[in-house]
Amino acid sequence: MDALLAALADPARWRLVGLLAERPRPVGVLAQLAGARQPQTTKHLQALERAGIVTSQRSGQRRIYALRAAPLRELAAALTRLADTAEQAGGSRETYDRYGLSLHAERLAAKEPGWADGRSFRFHRSLAAGPEEVWRHLTEDSLLARWWTPDDLHVSELVFEARPGGRIVHEYRDAEDADGSDLVAGRALGVVEDVRPGERLTYRLSPLLPDGGLAFTAHLDLDLQPADTGTELDVHFRISDSTINSADFIAGIEIGFGQSLDKLAATLAAGTHTTTTRSTK
Repeated sequence: MDALLAALADPARWRLVGLLAERPRPVGVLAQLAGARQPQTTKHLQALERAGIVTSQRSGQRRIYALRAAPLRELAAALTRLADTAEQAGGSRETYDRYGLSLHAERLAAKEPGWADGRSFRFHRSLAAGPEEVWRHLTEDSLLARWWTPDDLHVSELVFEARPGGRIVHEYRDAEDADGSDLVAGRALGVVEDVRPGERLTYRLSPLLPDGGLAFTAHLDLDLQPADTGTELDVHFRISDSTINSADFIAGIEIGFGQSLDKLAATLAAGTHTTTTRSTK
């Protein structure tokens, strides 16, 4: 496939492929139609033949070239698979496009400090585990690290002191950054406010801007209610102290935090969860 793509990348060769798609032709005619010299045309045709795109045979003093359709069909099928993967319903491209729309809207809205204060989001998940087990996943560092970022990120530093006044540190990187050589994707600092094991957890968390300043403060209230099938988790996510430069962060809350909760549900119930998310402004 690499040889095929390299051969087709040259505009002059692509022009010859188009001419040969119409019918087999000799070198001299191809050179005339392409507006090129015959030695250059011969070299291009030889490169296409090495790549398996064309075939040739002698006819008297002439060499006739013809196009081979099979390699082009294989390339077309590969490109179609790539396009289908990129556009699959609910896939990463769809999420990317949704974030782009939200990002544009939030950047337009961020005109002065406090622009997003009072904005709130509510999330609900039905979790297939009891309140005690869910609580552990909400408060224990090793378990929290499994779900507290979307799939395209991974936790690189995490501190969660589950007591009133306890410290929170949440740093994350790109999921494919195996050696930590890429830039930190995000870092947030916070404080635990209320702890009622198995029932209620509240804390505030502030993402940091690249210069180290606070982007905004998120106030999170998590309520756990036992249910026949496990636990009903309700999350209220409220914004304060929003800065003008916080637009990029706020644009990703509904998608990003929702994806994190989906990971929590999948971790607890092998991929089975019930999702309801709504935003109020």
